[in-house]
Amino acid sequence: MAKISNMLIGILFVQAISVAVTARVLPLHPYLNRQEKPITNIFDTSKYGILQLGNGLARTPQMGWNSWNFFACDISEDVIKETADALVSTGLAKLGYIYVNIDDCWSEPQRDSKGQLVPDPQTFPSGIKALADYVHSKGLKLGIYSDAGAFTCQVRPGSLFHESDDAKLFASWGVDYLKYDNCFNLGIDPETRYPPMRDALNETGRTIFYSLCEWGVHDPALWAGKVGNSWRTTDDINDSWASMTTIADLNDKWAAFAGPGGWNDPDMLEVGNGGMSYHEYRAHFSIWALMKAPLLIGCDVRNMTQETFEILSNEEVIAVNQDSLGVQGRKVYSYGPDGCYQVWAGPLSGERLAVVLWNRGSKPATITAKWASLGIESSTSVSIRICGRGVVEILLSHSSLMLYSVVPGCCCISFLWEFSRLVAELWYFE
Repeated sequence: MAKISNMLIGILFVQAISVAVTARVLPLHPYLNRQEKPITNIFDTSKYGILQLGNGLARTPQMGWNSWNFFACDISEDVIKETADALVSTGLAKLGYIYVNIDDCWSEPQRDSKGQLVPDPQTFPSGIKALADYVHSKGLKLGIYSDAGAFTCQVRPGSLFHESDDAKLFASWGVDYLKYDNCFNLGIDPETRYPPMRDALNETGRTIFYSLCEWGVHDPALWAGKVGNSWRTTDDINDSWASMTTIADLNDKWAAFAGPGGWNDPDMLEVGNGGMSYHEYRAHFSIWALMKAPLLIGCDVRNMTQETFEILSNEEVIAVNQDSLGVQGRKVYSYGPDGCYQVWAGPLSGERLAVVLWNRGSKPATITAKWASLGIESSTSVSIRICGRGVVEILLSHSSLMLYSVVPGCCCISFLWEFSRLVAELWYFE
């Protein structure tokens, strides 16, 4: 990275800790080092390219809501309508959460006599077209679910070998988003099964976001950029610290293959579902934002707590996720027992850098971010802004970017700017 002088640091807390321990430095992402590559083209690292789907969507990661994590099969048109209402009334829709996505269990167990999918008349009596019209009337977009197999994961009809008919049906209903799962796939290679639905969607003439849910089994980051707008890189998340941290690590491997038009998907958010602490949910949301993951809310937004709302509505964190440069942040440095004290980072537009200090240990500590790991020269002078406490007027010029004490199960996002740039207000909490 070229020398960055007179930088400002803004700090946002979510989950972090650190101590002075022998460090293990991880390889720097190529786009965190401007001496190696210009930051203007993130597509060079992708073997197959990213912008090959050609539907013009996903310039930034998708944002919205999905029914599965909280409701599973207990869904209905009333739940979808009330969720759309809640996204608007809470202001989440204005922040970018525009997709209202129905997951599995919306259809009848069999196709009709014409071979068409049929909405369950008990739970979706008005049909999907009427529901899409309602969601659109709120300024939102409707998503639906199918499967690149003979059946969906909950044993409803899948779309394998029915791609053209189902895509036309979805388009006629006004669907804006398709999550396409991987169950009952008959052992057929995903690189064979997923492109036909891409082609079928494009042939409808309707612009439909195409989300591949292949679970990362066949490394979709290597091939899905020319197929879909996002692709799952991991197995399903569950509402636990162990699941969330494991998935973050697995998704990190594929950072170089994401960018405008196509994104790595570590699965939907669990924020607000009760299985993690407040600080852990802050970390979950912040790491997903830095990784440019889809921000798909997975809780019941009709009845969320104020704490959940504050996490999901933090505009500064959302701005990191939706930054126009579109480079996925990644883990660049870790130290301590089992590497539990971690520094993640990613470049932003406007010559900025986002840095996350993440404590995955069980005790409070002070995280140290080494300048060398971020590609910043040791002689660089910076001033530190601790959000919520104003600017600490200290100029630093040594080998450590920052030292900050953080509680266990929390992480801290730091932003570096050129000195002349406006400092954004971020969160602060003890």
